[in-house]
Amino acid sequence: MPKIKIQCPAKINYSLKIVRKRTDGFHDIESVMQTISLYDYLLINIEESDTNQIYLSGSNDEIPYDESNLVYKAAKLFIASLNTDKCYEINIFIEKNIPVAAGLAGGSTDAAGTFYGLNKLLDEPFNRKELHKFCSSLGSDLNFCLEGGTQMTTGRGEILTPQKYIAQNISLIKPLNLGISAKEAYTKFSKKHLEGDINRDEFVNDLEWAILDDYPELQYIKSKYPNSIMSGSGATYFVIDNNFKTEHGYWVCNNLKTTSVGVTEVV
Repeated sequence: MPKIKIQCPAKINYSLKIVRKRTDGFHDIESVMQTISLYDYLLINIEESDTNQIYLSGSNDEIPYDESNLVYKAAKLFIASLNTDKCYEINIFIEKNIPVAAGLAGGSTDAAGTFYGLNKLLDEPFNRKELHKFCSSLGSDLNFCLEGGTQMTTGRGEILTPQKYIAQNISLIKPLNLGISAKEAYTKFSKKHLEGDINRDEFVNDLEWAILDDYPELQYIKSKYPNSIMSGSGATYFVIDNNFKTEHGYWVCNNLKTTSVGVTEVV
């Protein structure tokens, strides 16, 4: 049974500015994204079968292992796009190390890793441009996760412009029992923006501006570490070239590194 192990990096947002709301309900953004050395791992097995079947399992009971998982959706789209009469059974084990609903693109990087891994296992039936088309159809961060490094992302986040990569030390902190969905963060941004709330320019991440007042746990982080920046829709904060102290009720991960690549095979 052919198999492959894929390393899927988390991302942080050095900056995130919301330009406008689109007619399709999404938002145009300008965000500098960066991959870091915190990884999920996918173990993907594939073999020919009488029917197409996808089975997910994993190490974390916080995520679903069914059709609602982005990994499942990525595998389904990939197989449906093949120009073949063959059917496949796909088994994917997700080793989850990136916190869930944390603004670190954990689901997106796993889905991008699924596209990358299945393409490798089946001798690359799709080129890079086609993989990027798959990525953009499933979410706003997948294209970045496929490429990695340092990128200015625009549109919904699917348009990438490479930036100069700088090796840096990164540390993360997140309230243990707080997860914030992108939908919640963008909804609160739209409401606050319409109300004309001031002080937005004081934040490099517009979504941090949108949600900070609603969560004492985030206010605690910001007050204790004023140079910290929220990543994505939260609830993770990061600092550069510094460490967070151990905090009761908070997940802390120090001494990470920026990386120059996206999803990749573990050899």
